[in-house]
Amino acid sequence: MNQEHNSKMIVIVEDEVDLLANYQATLDKHGYQSTGISNQKAAEDYFSKQLPDLVILDVGLGHNPDAGFELCQKLRQISASLPILMLTARDDEIDVVSGLRLGADDYLSKDISMPHLLARIASLFRRQQINQSGNNTSSINQGDLQILIDNLQVFWQGQLIDLTVTEFWMVQSLAKYPGQVKTRDQLMSDANVFVDDSTITSHIKRIRKKFQKTDSEFNQIDTVHGMGYRWKPNR
Repeated sequence: MNQEHNSKMIVIVEDEVDLLANYQATLDKHGYQSTGISNQKAAEDYFSKQLPDLVILDVGLGHNPDAGFELCQKLRQISASLPILMLTARDDEIDVVSGLRLGADDYLSKDISMPHLLARIASLFRRQQINQSGNNTSSINQGDLQILIDNLQVFWQGQLIDLTVTEFWMVQSLAKYPGQVKTRDQLMSDANVFVDDSTITSHIKRIRKKFQKTDSEFNQIDTVHGMGYRWKPNR
């Protein structure tokens, strides 16, 4: 057991009893604390009173095939930085896009292996450790952009942009070296996520839309076809 994780509380919202027990047994074995919740109402009651360090949401709960999406949206209204992983038995890209649009940090199939799940969880916590280590420069300033690294905050034209943790690290990765093309693999590495190319594309689209809510003319993130993305240098 890794005692280092004992302070980390993970809540799993899953209505398949055997699968929920399997998740909890695995997390407990590896030093995390876990709480299992089997329905949407109980989850809403729990989250209205307290938030864990990370949440794993099943997309479909009971008779509601979109319960996980609804919970994700409510959690994001409470906290922009809470790490959220979504699980589904459905193999549908629309599910992935919907989950990311509502603020999920990662999206996994239920047939994922337990070692793979643990790796994805560890990557999200690793980002928090990097942020808390004090090894980062405190801020990045690029024209209208300001990034407060220690606070995980991004400002555009003085307005706070409400980003998830994954989105924050992607913006930081792009803006740190304006004009430099970042491949999707590099963005995954910098954000400590391991997803397919279409998921990275969905993250970038969502980031653009969030900036455009503040500035309708925002166009700082270029798509470099066949290569990746770049943050435009200041003129």
